[in-house]
Amino acid sequence: MSLSRSRAAAVLALLLAATACTAAPEGPTSDRHSTAPPPFSRQARQLELPLDAYASNDDNIHAIEDAQDILMRRCMNRLGKEWKVLPRVSARDIEPQNLRRYGVIEPEAARRYGYHPRPEPESMVRRNRAWDEREGLPADVQRAAYGRDGQGGCSKAARDQLGGGTAQPEYHAFNQLTSASLEAARRTPEVRSAKRKWSACMVRKGFRDALAAGAGKRWQTAGPTPAERETAGADVACKQETDLVAVWASAETRIQRRLIRQHAKELREAKARHDHWLAAARRVLNRAGG
Repeated sequence: MSLSRSRAAAVLALLLAATACTAAPEGPTSDRHSTAPPPFSRQARQLELPLDAYASNDDNIHAIEDAQDILMRRCMNRLGKEWKVLPRVSARDIEPQNLRRYGVIEPEAARRYGYHPRPEPESMVRRNRAWDEREGLPADVQRAAYGRDGQGGCSKAARDQLGGGTAQPEYHAFNQLTSASLEAARRTPEVRSAKRKWSACMVRKGFRDALAAGAGKRWQTAGPTPAERETAGADVACKQETDLVAVWASAETRIQRRLIRQHAKELREAKARHDHWLAAARRVLNRAGG
């Protein structure tokens, strides 16, 4: 049976809310660029929305994965099996939660990568490699770790120990609301006006197909082209000139606050479950010295 990253994520029931509205091409990035990516911009790091308080960011997901891995190693060792825990991801490599929510917004990243995603940082490359290596574990180790059906074994024991009877985090309500707020904000008069100004700015810079600047198959290439980098650079410059990101975030903040009031009960319950699991994970990590 496969012990892929997707299976491990399913076992943890941790859904990373992918709400970015960028049309950046997908694909491997670790080998595409030889230099280290630039630090995340101040704007990207400070871009926060009210619903973020109910999400699980990469840092939290990794903490719960790491804690479960430690508990799995103890269980596997008791069965006479070795278990190599995942390499940790450096805190500086954790992407800001809303990095690409409004498309590409970082000038230096646009200059280097266009609309393509940043290359995976080395600490994330190592972690993903470790996930992949688990695909090749001997059959007896796989059964001990995940049971015959992929949902049991030491993985279930670690999950039960970590949760302590509390249901696993569930992000369905958050995912629905954050998607709804993004689209609702897009339709507000102030965002429509800011986007028209952004479009006019792009036209002045020589990009007449402004609204499709980051979309379509044009940029779905193995790496960013000079034309793509030039377009993305103009895109970011025009966003800054027209204050599009700030206007959009302000509109979405207002909408999200209303949605939080309307869905307070389910959001509180989901957050309580998430906070319980995260606190338990941090206790495990602290006792383990990490």
